[in-house]
Amino acid sequence: MSPISSVKRELLVRHLQAWAAGALHRSRRATYVHGYADADGGAAAEAAVRALAELPDLTRGRELSMVAVGDDVTGVGERLIGAQRDMGAGAGLAVLPVGGGTDARLPVALKAAGASGVPLLAFLDGASASASPAVPTVSAATIGKPAEVVLTLAPGVSVEPYRELGFPLFTAAELATGTEPGEVVAFATTSAKSLESFKEALWAVDEFAGVRLRDPADPERHLIDISLEPHPGPLRREMLAHLSVVGAATVTELRTFTLTETVYRAADATRVLHSLVDAGTVTRSPEHGRLGGDVVIRGNS
Repeated sequence: MSPISSVKRELLVRHLQAWAAGALHRSRRATYVHGYADADGGAAAEAAVRALAELPDLTRGRELSMVAVGDDVTGVGERLIGAQRDMGAGAGLAVLPVGGGTDARLPVALKAAGASGVPLLAFLDGASASASPAVPTVSAATIGKPAEVVLTLAPGVSVEPYRELGFPLFTAAELATGTEPGEVVAFATTSAKSLESFKEALWAVDEFAGVRLRDPADPERHLIDISLEPHPGPLRREMLAHLSVVGAATVTELRTFTLTETVYRAADATRVLHSLVDAGTVTRSPEHGRLGGDVVIRGNS
């Protein structure tokens, strides 16, 4: 397994467990769909089954459907059901293998699984597939309420076609080991809380063999070590560049900008803003008091 594949798998498991716990707390039913389930021999899908089978809510009257879609998932499906059985998962977890291709079958499979109107998470590892996901395939996940998608793309593939799909919140990060373009992992959601959770998982994964993050919006293309306290340099530059365009923004707006337009978390935005204010690089209004969400920040030209 490549180092980037290891990072993607750990990110998937971390976010999947957090999502499923929250979804099953809010709703009696939820759906997880794993596209291109056979692209890596089923390894990532099997890791997902094992992560889901450990959820205690599955023994408390909750129902979670895992829809595994791919070109030919016959063997993969047997392995997934075997993994479910090995983990001792009860009737609360249903594994539904669907062959015939992710782009062709995913929308139909979601409807057949009863995913409409229930919490839904889709993982579409386009970077491991022979082609990037079709835009309608990603859009099909909006059938869920709430809905979110983790999408990976091969190096050089643009995320822009996927930004306007009915998800109000969208972010992307590049997984790279050097100067050459790396795979892009994107996240689309209808929930600000889930976006925060995804970003926390992104910065909490182990660093495998030099894999680092790069902000797709950073013109200087700096690589950032994966850390719970990431280097703030790229965020400082991007925030100041943003302020030079908009003139002024509230702390809440700058935290949202950080979440959606950079690889960083909202908490990182707060730390950077404190340092910028203390250094006199930006001004705040009002001048004193807590740096609350309604405080207005202006760049010093």
